[in-house]
Amino acid sequence: MRDIKQRIANVSSTEQIIRAMDMVASTKLQKARKQLEGVRPIYNELRRTVEEIGSHEVAETNIFYEKREVKNSLYIILTSDRGLSGSYNANITEKALQHMNQGKNEKILIVGSKGNEFFKKRDKNIIRTIIDIADAQAYYGAESLSKWLTELYLSGEVEEVFIAFTHFENVLNHVPKVEQLLPIAAGAEKILDSNEKTYEPDMNTFIDHVIPLYLHMNLFRAFSESHTSEQAARMVNMDAAGKNASDLIKELTSMYNRKRQAAITQELSEIVGSANTLNKGGIHDS
Repeated sequence: MRDIKQRIANVSSTEQIIRAMDMVASTKLQKARKQLEGVRPIYNELRRTVEEIGSHEVAETNIFYEKREVKNSLYIILTSDRGLSGSYNANITEKALQHMNQGKNEKILIVGSKGNEFFKKRDKNIIRTIIDIADAQAYYGAESLSKWLTELYLSGEVEEVFIAFTHFENVLNHVPKVEQLLPIAAGAEKILDSNEKTYEPDMNTFIDHVIPLYLHMNLFRAFSESHTSEQAARMVNMDAAGKNASDLIKELTSMYNRKRQAAITQELSEIVGSANTLNKGGIHDS
């Protein structure tokens, strides 16, 4: 009974910690969703613009759109620094690993310690690891990262760039994705250069200015998607753990009550048995 009572106290203490973590994850989720809702329209419009530019014939020879022979691929993989988020990290790392296993000579940039641990165990070529990014620094971090990957791409160290992140659909549904950042995919229909829309001072100059902004917002959007998915997964996981703790406490309490009742019943039986023995002894003496 003493051991059961101690277990109930331990589980109750753990349940309080779980509830606190659930509240923290819920608060962070609301903040992350607001950030994501703000960046998605900007990203979607920039994506529409760069795809439209890619539909022009003149853009086919631009380095950001031009198809090159692929010798090295860069993968940017977004994971978390902490666990307790269910299958969030496992899903995105397995998705990225599956995409890599196509005979590519990959170079990997990992965001998050969980992804770093996963790919280190598999002896992958990790050229850079970023951990402990503060939420307030994500925007500027995405800008620095976009400049870094652009330098790698323009210098010819890599011929294509992919980003692996978790797309947030709703609190219960998060989809791991691998998308190509560079070279940029053109729109479905080709647009003749003689069409009515013009770009000042010229198409290539406009591309050189809009692509860095597009890459920056693409990375920031992917981080926002992943961060929102992580907090949602952690909140759902903590909620399930809290329910499990409550069920365990009920089970232990029921077990404790049964053993307590059995002990009381045994004591009463011993008392009654002793009394009967004494009474029989008294009658025999008389």
